Amino acid sequence: MTDTELAGRVALVTGATSGIGAATAAALAKRGSHVLVCGRNRARGDAVVDGIRADGGKADFVPADLRDADSARTLARRATELGGGRVDILVNNAGIFPLAPTEQVTEEDADAVYALNVKVPLFLVGELAPAMAERGAGAIVNVSTMVASFGVPDTALYASSKAALNQLTRTWAAEYGPRGVRVNAVALGPTRTEGTEILGEGPDQLAAAAPVGRQASPEEIANAITYLASDAASYVYGAVLPVDGGRTAV
Repeated sequence: MTDTELAGRVALVTGATSGIGAATAAALAKRGSHVLVCGRNRARGDAVVDGIRADGGKADFVPADLRDADSARTLARRATELGGGRVDILVNNAGIFPLAPTEQVTEEDADAVYALNVKVPLFLVGELAPAMAERGAGAIVNVSTMVASFGVPDTALYASSKAALNQLTRTWAAEYGPRGVRVNAVALGPTRTEGTEILGEGPDQLAAAAPVGRQASPEEIANAITYLASDAASYVYGAVLPVDGGRTAV
């Protein structure tokens, strides 16, 4: 069952074949968006698309192995074609979060994290935001993390890459906001997904320090992303919204 809040808008969600991305794709589709589900795994992507369509929404899978400027530009072109010549909403959700002491970080690790977490959003925005600005409207939501704002051991690469994304959020809001493109971010706390299961008890321990005392569900994060993508956030520009159960408030 869909509503019409975002009817007629095309939304591209990266990393949308599972977890937060899949929940966000479903939430945007329920509000009427034509959602372009981006990811590497076609079987999982098709499953997300099938679920959206079964619920009355509109979705297509866009395969992409995001790792550099060329892959981002190729995705932007494919998404624009599938969207009938436009992308109105971009959710930069794809990311990786290897955890390790700084002395164990390799150059390959650093290149991979910064390529996906920083470089890909940079070039996707560079490809898609100008067309949004020409139309005078658009919304971009970047998925960040609470650990970009305080120190947590073993998160040097992940946290610093998301801190860069937070600053890009503010810069893009200043750059494209005057032409009608809203750019914001969500700084999420520990979220229970397929991808975080490999981290063992770490996320639960982080979550225990927050007032809410538990991890988020992907749907709770998706609700915040959808809010920022919607007209309900029409006066919100350049915000990094904490969605962390209150962890950064204490």
